[in-house]
Amino acid sequence: MTYDDALPTRVLGNGGPAVSALGLGCFGMSRAYGAADDAESIATVHRALDLGCTFFDTAEVYGPFDNEALLGDALRGRRDEAFISTKFGWEYAPDGTRGRLNSRPDHIRRTVDAMLVRLRTDRIDLLSQHRVDPTVPIEDVADGVGGLIASGKVRYFGLSEAGTATIRRAHAVTPVTALQTEYALWERHIEAEILPLLRELGIGLVAYSPLGRGFLTGNAKPAEEYAADDYRRRDPRFQGENFRANSAAVDEVGAVAARVGASPAQVCLAWLLAKGDDVVPIPGTKRRWTLEENLRAVSLRLAPGDMELLDAAVPAGITKGQRYPEDAMYMNGL
Repeated sequence: MTYDDALPTRVLGNGGPAVSALGLGCFGMSRAYGAADDAESIATVHRALDLGCTFFDTAEVYGPFDNEALLGDALRGRRDEAFISTKFGWEYAPDGTRGRLNSRPDHIRRTVDAMLVRLRTDRIDLLSQHRVDPTVPIEDVADGVGGLIASGKVRYFGLSEAGTATIRRAHAVTPVTALQTEYALWERHIEAEILPLLRELGIGLVAYSPLGRGFLTGNAKPAEEYAADDYRRRDPRFQGENFRANSAAVDEVGAVAARVGASPAQVCLAWLLAKGDDVVPIPGTKRRWTLEENLRAVSLRLAPGDMELLDAAVPAGITKGQRYPEDAMYMNGL
């Protein structure tokens, strides 16, 4: 497997922007999975640009604030090569403690102004509501972001973890370019209703955690073996019997990888890429070698038989454990 001359691109939504077929999720660069390494993270962003990866995903909540600032530093002098996706959704205390959901239009405007400073830019390419705020009509949110688009501070409107009714209502006010949600071989909850709706409306899909926070790479450990500050220590899918059951369910990934001469991560990304040209996975990493391994997945074409085998081995609903700890489900509005 080798790099093509350039990463292929995909178009987000009907008439939307062209971005690299694989993006880079930046969440893990800010202490989510162990200690931060800003120098290596910045080098990883630069290497991504060199290899033609243009889509960079961050959010106000990552850190909070630190991740956007890090990406802004990394893109200094190369801003025009990148497509920046970031997300809003909560209030924060002066010490950075996250408070309640807040998607009021006036709050969004203030948040975007602060984002632009941290990101060292004059525009955000894709601005998404990180979680649906049940206290603010989605029409007001869409209209507020529409105003930011008209002002030039934002180029495209997105949603994250929204349901079908919310997506329809928002799209009727301001076109939704992309929905960001978890989608991976072991997490296929969107296939029944949400993915068909996105295709009906011409909305792209940004697939986060496409490698199951590392579970699908074959290198996962039980939750208790991760450091206390590692996000995976609290992930229900990594805990106890859930870990053992999920490990058995994804064993076939390793078998397919060995047969095609690829890594399990590359197989999982190739599976996702084959699910449609409107799907843009954003595997996260803070290391150059992992980035390079992930990007090689664009050259891997799984045979129909391998796709069928993986679909059958890890069918929708087989994964044990919910996607977030119970308290995080509440905080995330899920």
